[in-house]
Amino acid sequence: MDVGPVEYIVVAFPGNRFRGEIAPELRALVVSGTVRILDLTFVKKDADGVVSYVELDALDPVEASVFDEIEGDVGGLFSQEDLELIAEELVPDSSAAILLWEDTWAAGMAGAVRRAGGRLVAHERIPAEVVEQAYQNAA
Repeated sequence: MDVGPVEYIVVAFPGNRFRGEIAPELRALVVSGTVRILDLTFVKKDADGVVSYVELDALDPVEASVFDEIEGDVGGLFSQEDLELIAEELVPDSSAAILLWEDTWAAGMAGAVRRAGGRLVAHERIPAEVVEQAYQNAA
C-alpha cells in the first residue's frame, strides 16, 4: 500500500474561541479522499498560563460534536514533547488545534517515486499571501 506524505498544522485561537467552522471543511477533505486524519489534539493555555492537552476522544461530547462526521485513525501520534513545544508558543488565554494528516491524494505519486529509487529532497509550502503577491506582480 502506498502512503502519501504526512503533514501537520497548528491553528491558534486567541481567547480560546474555537467555533467549529473548520470541521466541515476538514470533513469534506476526508470524504473526498484528499486527506486521512491521523491525529487531532487540542492545547489550551488559560489566562494564568496553565496548559492542558486534550485528545479528540477526550473532548466534552458537546465540543467534540463538530467532529462527529470526520472519520480517521485519530490518536496519540503527537509526543508530549511535541505538545509542550507548541504550548510554549501560545500566549495566555488561547488554544490551538494540532492536526496530523496523510495527503492521500499524493500516495500514488509517493509510491511511484519510492519504487523508482527516488527520494524527496525538498518540500515546502508557499504561503497563500506570497502566491497572491506573485500573481499581482505578474499582471
